[in-house]
Amino acid sequence: MKPINIAVTASDRGPVLALSGESDISVVADLAAALAAQVDAAPRHLTVDLSGLTFADSATISALIEASRALRARGGILELTRPRPVVARTLELLGVNEVLHIRGETVTDTGPAEDRLLEMFVVSAAIGAETTNICA
Repeated sequence: MKPINIAVTASDRGPVLALSGESDISVVADLAAALAAQVDAAPRHLTVDLSGLTFADSATISALIEASRALRARGGILELTRPRPVVARTLELLGVNEVLHIRGETVTDTGPAEDRLLEMFVVSAAIGAETTNICA
């Protein structure tokens, strides 16, 4: 697993967190801390660039949603941009696209084997979410 890399830059709209690598429960504390630092500064707009993110688990998605809620409570907005297809599909399957702003074209430079492996994860996550909803 390639650990997550988090880079913070500035844009004319506000700060940009550019994520690359893979994000799962083992590194989500780093992501949550980076998001919290930006939210604490109370920008009107925070962009999270997902173009370099090759994997995102439910802990990652939860951290993004929590940051969005915290920023919205302060009058700001969190926007996700340019997710890779597998990350975009995960966001869609989990319904994140209905609660967070997602903008930009997806990045499509992953290899076929990686796509198949990640698609299997997305399908497994979707089946697990459906099972959870049925049991709830």
